[in-house]
Amino acid sequence: MTAIRFLVNGSPVEVDVPGMRRLLDVLREDLGLTGTKEGCGEGECGACSVLLDGQVVDSCLVPMSQVDGRIVRTVEGLALAARERGTLDTLQEAFLELGAAQCGICTPGMLMAARAYLDAGGGPDHDAIREGIAGNLCRCTGYQKIVEAIAAVAAGDVA
Repeated sequence: MTAIRFLVNGSPVEVDVPGMRRLLDVLREDLGLTGTKEGCGEGECGACSVLLDGQVVDSCLVPMSQVDGRIVRTVEGLALAARERGTLDTLQEAFLELGAAQCGICTPGMLMAARAYLDAGGGPDHDAIREGIAGNLCRCTGYQKIVEAIAAVAAGDVA
């Protein structure tokens, strides 16, 4: 067991876990952050996507030994600032307004990949958005509404 310290959604956390334990399991089981979903467990579907130091990662592939001293942002932390205003994050709002969320398994990872895309300066170009979320699979849609929601936020069409 190793004491691993990191920030999750802006709060300092310390967990005493084996270094090879998956970040996904620590988030869900130890920290109760169940918004991050396990899809394939092999890094292929993106359902478990979180931001690690601002970069999208599949948390099912990240050993805790690589998390020490770093910053993790999950879907629960997506709307931290927005909650203070009593609203959702603009991406969450757009997903709701434009019908981009289906069954909900891929949605948290899709939101996190989209947030990373937008935070990196991504614009409303549909091809660029598709590339930005390429690591996230959805079995319920053809991605059109998801892409439209991200484009709406990029264009500033969602308050």
